[in-house]
Amino acid sequence: MIGLGTLAKKLFGSANDRKVKAYRPRVDAIAALEPEIAALSDDALRARTAAFREQLAAGTPLDDLLVPAFATVREAAKRVIGQRHYDVQMIGGMVLHEGKIAEMKTGEGKTLVATLAVYLNALPAKGVHVVTVNDYLAKRDSEWMGQIYRFLGLTTGVIVHGMNDDERKVAYACDVTYGTNNELGFDYLRDNMKYEFVQMVQRGHPYAIVDEVDSILIDEARTPLIISGPLDDRSDLYNTIDKFIPGMTPKVDYEIDEKQRTTSFTEVGMEKIERALAGAGLLKGDGLYDVENVTVVHHVNQALRAHTLFQRDKDYIVKNDEVVIIDEFTGRMMPGRRYSEGLHQALEAKERVTVQPENQTLASITFQNYFRMYEKLAGMTGTALTEADEFLDIYNLEVIDIPTNMPVSRADDDDEVYRTAAEKYRAIIRLVKDCHSRGQPILVGTTSIEKSELLAEELIKEGFAQIDLTAPGAIAQLYKGAEGEKVFTVLNARYHEQEAVIVSQAGLPGAITIATNMAGRGTDIQLGGNADMRIRYELADMPEGPEREAAAQAIRAAVTVLKDKSIAAGGLFVLGTERHESRRIDNQLRGRSGRQGDPGHSKFFLSLQDDLMRIFGTDRMDGMLQKLGLQEDEAIVHPWINKALEKAQQKVEARNFDLRKNILKFDNVMNDQRKVVFEQRVELMTGEDVGETITGMRHDVVHDLVKKHIPENAYPEQWDVAGLHEELVEILSVELAVDAWAKEEGIAEEEVIHRVTEAADAIMADKLERFGAETMAYVEKAVLLQTLDHLWREHLVTLDHLRQVIGFRGYAQRDPLNEYKTEAFTLFEALLSGLRRAVTTQMMRIELVQPEPTPETTGLETRHLDAGTGRDEFTGQAPLGRAVDPNDPSTWGPVARNAPCPCGSGKKYKHCHGAFV
Repeated sequence: MIGLGTLAKKLFGSANDRKVKAYRPRVDAIAALEPEIAALSDDALRARTAAFREQLAAGTPLDDLLVPAFATVREAAKRVIGQRHYDVQMIGGMVLHEGKIAEMKTGEGKTLVATLAVYLNALPAKGVHVVTVNDYLAKRDSEWMGQIYRFLGLTTGVIVHGMNDDERKVAYACDVTYGTNNELGFDYLRDNMKYEFVQMVQRGHPYAIVDEVDSILIDEARTPLIISGPLDDRSDLYNTIDKFIPGMTPKVDYEIDEKQRTTSFTEVGMEKIERALAGAGLLKGDGLYDVENVTVVHHVNQALRAHTLFQRDKDYIVKNDEVVIIDEFTGRMMPGRRYSEGLHQALEAKERVTVQPENQTLASITFQNYFRMYEKLAGMTGTALTEADEFLDIYNLEVIDIPTNMPVSRADDDDEVYRTAAEKYRAIIRLVKDCHSRGQPILVGTTSIEKSELLAEELIKEGFAQIDLTAPGAIAQLYKGAEGEKVFTVLNARYHEQEAVIVSQAGLPGAITIATNMAGRGTDIQLGGNADMRIRYELADMPEGPEREAAAQAIRAAVTVLKDKSIAAGGLFVLGTERHESRRIDNQLRGRSGRQGDPGHSKFFLSLQDDLMRIFGTDRMDGMLQKLGLQEDEAIVHPWINKALEKAQQKVEARNFDLRKNILKFDNVMNDQRKVVFEQRVELMTGEDVGETITGMRHDVVHDLVKKHIPENAYPEQWDVAGLHEELVEILSVELAVDAWAKEEGIAEEEVIHRVTEAADAIMADKLERFGAETMAYVEKAVLLQTLDHLWREHLVTLDHLRQVIGFRGYAQRDPLNEYKTEAFTLFEALLSGLRRAVTTQMMRIELVQPEPTPETTGLETRHLDAGTGRDEFTGQAPLGRAVDPNDPSTWGPVARNAPCPCGSGKKYKHCHGAFV
């Protein structure tokens, strides 16, 4: 019996079908312009960009230019890169222009689709950002699609790791800028740590298209971007604590909750660790949970997490004496990314590599809040519909499913479920051997490096040889499978550099490719191999000319023959070795087969010992299958199993969505404050003079000081004369006869405020006269910005600590989020109050030291001096003019822990004369 919903869809079409249908009239209008635009010369086609910009300047809405602009890009792409946009790609471009997500299957040409919306939105010359998942794709796409933009008179830039600020500024000034999500986010944070507006590299956030939008805005959005600076080196502490953990017994000393990914000590474990810490001299006071031991307890818990919840070659790998995080969704290495709160140091101690110092957060932002800054945001991916609710809720992005250019002819089989992992792997090996013998290319998807290498070992036992991707000529070995040789490749985070070539040739007949994850690889798997990639690789050293062209044609002819062989064998077979927590990741793997109407096959193999089945399945299933008489190496195959698994995955997705949403609610509180601070910084940097702001702060401080020690309408004998005098000296550095004022008849607090303000203003007026207006303006701005940054960093740390403990308020039936908002607001008020006080104190005490004239330098040197030590607050150096003898520590004064040691050893002070004995 057909359901009412199914019947209605057949009659009226789905909501998505109706939305797609609404774009068709404009697709037809673009097609109608094609003959006219095709007749234009290259110069005439290029001139259309200037004409469009003139129309915009005259007030024409951008939407009115969509049809002619898209027709222009289609013609330019035909002439420059030999590709013509399909009609469905035109629809995808319209979806992107409207600030929505275009879901397009693998091989449908998302990279080319982006050029349509990018060109149209680059016409106002405010800049368009195209966001990719890695540097390779950013560079590739900027060079490849940049040909189209340059042909049409637009400039193109690319942001990659390792560029300096000048290079970044040039790239951001282009009409179109390609870059990774990490680089764009970090540039935003770094810009808001600059002290001059001209040093900032980004010029705003008008429009961005995010490639692999699900990977970036959902998977990677779970961890914030953090810029941090090192704290004191405590590697000995981590290494000492790490030695205690291997002696702990599971379920006796500690318990693990895999579902929640948490671990905790039992009472027995607590006592054992307490004795061990006491023996190592790491405990203070009477017990483990004395307040003095909070830091030690925290590091013990992180060490336990490192040993029990994090697996080498799954969550991270060890490379070049470093622990490098592996992205669980893409299987990629994430160099430079580190776990926070001492967890990364705990992993380094566990793996016996050099323990890097812990870091203090200097600036941070979540990807959610960074990308929500864009005035218009769009995205494209092959798999977004399963997360459509999250995209709409968090980013206000609607997902539109774009039809494929050719009907999908891939056969998706039901899953095969085995009792044990060993049985499952035997079945997988049988299928791999069968595909190879028939010349059918097979892509095997695994969930971790460890499992991909386990499968590789099993294939080697069966007589297959693994291609060593680091050996010279390794890529040429990829073609041996097409000749019937028993070879295979493993694509995982260890061979990141060669991945594009390996993926491009995974459609060769008989090819066996094992991959950790296929999300965001950015390269199509074409049956018979990728001719363009082969030409680029094999003919790299051959100069342009007839000989190279003949060699290229020979490669294309060979690829056509190989493609026919792969099609005859059934197309690409995608084999999943287990289900992922997210249906989207499974769909990404499955979608690698059946591109552009090619035949293909997909099937997942599961066992009751897989993580998803073990954690989220039921313990009774194994016993039930045995009672039903399931034999060894026999599998269950039924659509009901698929539905049950899908429901389990939906539950996990919903739980993960709730977790991300909850984290975002808390981060929004910090984000509101971040916006205020960053906007104020820009205003301060762009303003010529902050003198009025400094004066206002000083007057506020004076007012608050006097009010604090002289209550309103109080008699002079009720004044706290001593306290007021002390704080005036401490904060304003002025000696005033407050005790004499208190004896004057009829004096009130307003008169005291007036006198103190006059005295403070007189001191600053004297400094202005001595140092000059220009110098003082520079010093005031520097002090204000540096103090604001210093207090903001401390505020971030405080908020982070508050966030970790605020959940306990729930036990008192109080909403932790509301409590956090209230506390955070109070802390922000304290930050502003502290800023006024700190800036006033420094400006009242600051002196500019005139160095001895030398042939090289004359004039004043300004320094930001610490009021307490007389040293530069940021370098730790003594001011010029004060004699420091390297051989006499008594002349050094206080030295900052991270400053160079004054003895001249070249070491940091904390590692030299400042080392703890």
